Amino acid sequence: MTTKYTPDHEYIRVEGSTGIVGITQYAQEQLGDIVFVELPAIGKVLKKGDEAAVVESVKAASEIYAPVAGTVTEVNEALGGEPGLINQAPDSTGWIYKIAIADTAELDALLDDAAYADLTK
Repeated sequence: MTTKYTPDHEYIRVEGSTGIVGITQYAQEQLGDIVFVELPAIGKVLKKGDEAAVVESVKAASEIYAPVAGTVTEVNEALGGEPGLINQAPDSTGWIYKIAIADTAELDALLDDAAYADLTK
């Protein structure tokens, strides 16, 4: 399992041809308490960089962009009743959606752990 990052602070955890997408620990710290998540529709086809979801915190609303092209296969329904899961565990129970990756080569353009750590110093 590989995790890649965007400069906009989304992560994609790759399991085979599926990506699990959410926002990073750094992003949730910047946003503060998350109070609402607008999830994408299952079956929605996204191009890399398309707006996929919206996360609203007490500070601001923030768009979540697709790190790669693909089709939304699942959304984290638990966030509807408990959006704070993103604050508690953004990289585990606070994931936002799963995507069937259209072209795994797009992952090569994303940041690895070291490059993302440099970005957020």
